[in-house]
Amino acid sequence: MKLRRKVYMVAGYNTISMGTGRKEFSPKKERPGLEEYVKEAGQGVLKQIGGAANVDECVIGNFIASLFNRQGNMAGFFPFIDKGLAFKPCTRVEGACGTGALALAAGIKSVLAETAEVVLVIGVEVQNTVKAIYGADILACAAWAKERKDGHAYFFPGKFSDRAGAYYQKFGKEKTRKAMAKWYVNAIENARLCPTAQEFHNTTKDLMTQGMSEPSPKAFVDNLNFFDCSKVSDGASGIAIVSEEGLKRCGISKKDAVEIIGFGQSEYDITKPPEDLTKLETTASAAKKAMEMAGITKDQLATVETHDCFTIAGIMAVEAIGLAEYGKGTDYVIAGKTARGGEVQFNTTGGLVGWGHPTGATGVHQAATILEQLTGKAGKAQITIKPERPYGLSINMGGDDKTLVSIVYKKAE
Repeated sequence: MKLRRKVYMVAGYNTISMGTGRKEFSPKKERPGLEEYVKEAGQGVLKQIGGAANVDECVIGNFIASLFNRQGNMAGFFPFIDKGLAFKPCTRVEGACGTGALALAAGIKSVLAETAEVVLVIGVEVQNTVKAIYGADILACAAWAKERKDGHAYFFPGKFSDRAGAYYQKFGKEKTRKAMAKWYVNAIENARLCPTAQEFHNTTKDLMTQGMSEPSPKAFVDNLNFFDCSKVSDGASGIAIVSEEGLKRCGISKKDAVEIIGFGQSEYDITKPPEDLTKLETTASAAKKAMEMAGITKDQLATVETHDCFTIAGIMAVEAIGLAEYGKGTDYVIAGKTARGGEVQFNTTGGLVGWGHPTGATGVHQAATILEQLTGKAGKAQITIKPERPYGLSINMGGDDKTLVSIVYKKAE
């Protein structure tokens, strides 16, 4: 199925991903609140599209401000961004860590339905409001609530530790740990090229040794170390989804836009465990749908922004996309094929491990990163886009491979 009209993304904007690792961050110092992140990201987009008057609809993606910030009714923040957004239709969407891309999908569908020519989309999360162990409990809401009482204190690290352990058992621990460490190295090296990344200030010299640190079950979880995990992050990302008429209205040239040529959404039963801990089957479903709609193959991808909430998830996503055979994702990563300059360059500003993971913002950040790459505006993080591989792919995952959105992008022509 092809899209019934052309849909574009323009005017990406990312706040700093704030949290441990940033020089400005201190738990003892007052930090920006939820509304300040929303305003910064929203105004960052509006300045690029000619102002609020050009916007028809707004969508905000936020996972769980009701618990982190005691704040609901998130759509009400759009008029706070700019009074010109008052009385415009605004919606809030939620799908755990896949919330950002669900917001993008909502905007895409509005443009396809011709209810809007310009949709302002923002993703936001402020999570450094509680201690990490309490934050882990809040984030466990991304899973089935009845699982929580029997889960690890660090619930989602525990879930992906189980996945890593199953992968170790089936395909060998030594090679898997090496690939996970390599994924971590790539994430930090890419984050060092992006000023808004949480790990931008990271100065560790021997990243590989750090990544190979042996997991400590007494201090954390059985099969992951701290460096295998994305950090607790505060931040927001924004982007505009527009039609051809929207491009004209905003005065934006196609050279500054990407076209959305395919997207896929997939859901798995939240009450059931994965059938196979070593596979991301819902991820595979969503990516397949997106590429089939776009009419492209994995061999035409230049860059992928994937949901590496944990390093093992990055390796398994390589297999889910089909870039490596099942069980061979470790070889693909160790060979440098996902690294900068590799066959398919992943997470070029650091991904969730390196750039950060403000949960509701992540999917929007992924889109903004691919927009920058395909239009040549990624600064020091810029990669070379080869003519035979002109496409970008994003994969945003909610829960333990439950709520998935994948999108295919190409430079607008």
